[in-house]
Amino acid sequence: MKTVKEVSKQTGISVRTLHYYDQIGLLKPAAYSEAGYRLYDDKALEILGQILYFREFDLPLKEIRGILSNPDFDRNQILKTQKVMLELERDRLNRLIDSIGRILKGEENMDFAVFSREDIQEICRASFANMSKEAREIVAKQYGSPENYQRYLLEQMSTEEARKTMAKMVEWYGGKENYMDAATHPLSAQVTEAWGKRFDAARTKLIGKKGTDVNTFEVRECVAEMEFVSKQFLRLKEMKGYMLEAAKDYRENEKLRRHIEETYGEGTSDYLAEAIEAFYQK
Repeated sequence: MKTVKEVSKQTGISVRTLHYYDQIGLLKPAAYSEAGYRLYDDKALEILGQILYFREFDLPLKEIRGILSNPDFDRNQILKTQKVMLELERDRLNRLIDSIGRILKGEENMDFAVFSREDIQEICRASFANMSKEAREIVAKQYGSPENYQRYLLEQMSTEEARKTMAKMVEWYGGKENYMDAATHPLSAQVTEAWGKRFDAARTKLIGKKGTDVNTFEVRECVAEMEFVSKQFLRLKEMKGYMLEAAKDYRENEKLRRHIEETYGEGTSDYLAEAIEAFYQK
């Protein structure tokens, strides 16, 4: 058994901090001496080591306590997620270093459209906070807890593919600040549903033109309506890139193609792509 002062000296953690960890239920002493002093055994020191390790990742104490008290705690999964986040942060810093080097050489202007770990965490928190009650219940059932769901989102948003998508979002939203504002302050469920129905109606109208020359006024009018609805719904600034990316999805996203073809008939997905691409060629 070690006293609180001995643990403090061994780990570098202040006595005051150890007392606080005890008060909030994060790290309880293994026992107390006859004089009432806190005593820590090897198990307590092992837990303290885990706490300090997670603190290196800037995890809040409340979240660490939830992790350690969870009987289904998967240490390896947490570490994998944090590894991805650290790699993302490393890549971000490398991009900034490279960008500064190019700026110093006069090869480019300042670019601050680089997402930090905190940015991604804020987007993930907002994603959950703005869910409907029903959606939260589904998430809780599927992932076990809001924390687990947010960790899942962090991992998904930390992939190279997700990073490329977010870079495109910055372009379409006209800047990182605009994208962050839209991502963390989404429209209400009722407004989202209304815009969704309007978009479906515009697309269905375009699908009804299948077989018609995509350069006709009627077809271009349908694409223009889809563009307008998407712009208002998503609050985008630059529509051409977004719409052409949607056209690419109609051609290459197998899951989307299968849904469109099964719902509206063979050739529909390619027709949608062709109509959108033709709209932006003139």
